[in-house]
Amino acid sequence: MSDFSLSDLEAIVAERAKADPSQSWTAKLVAAGQDKAAKKLGEEAVETVIAALRDDRENLTAEAADLIYHLMVVLKIAGVPLQDVLQELQRRTAQSGLQEKASRQPS
Repeated sequence: MSDFSLSDLEAIVAERAKADPSQSWTAKLVAAGQDKAAKKLGEEAVETVIAALRDDRENLTAEAADLIYHLMVVLKIAGVPLQDVLQELQRRTAQSGLQEKASRQPS
């Protein structure tokens, strides 16, 4: 089991976001703004779904890593700390998923 965590990834994204965009993909995405980063996140989500539907374990692993990385970039640009996401997950898992969904206000 790896000792690498999402907190580690968050720190790496934050550090690389400070780099020269010509030297770092992360910095380039951050400099391009949320529209570009969010579109890239969407592309990675679709690629992850395709890999899952094809039952392609190796590609699914790679695409899931891309998806998580790009989510971290989108969160960074939005100023949403990982801790906020983890707290929301903790709040939601305090009850069953069906109860949690029923408690949400309709959009």
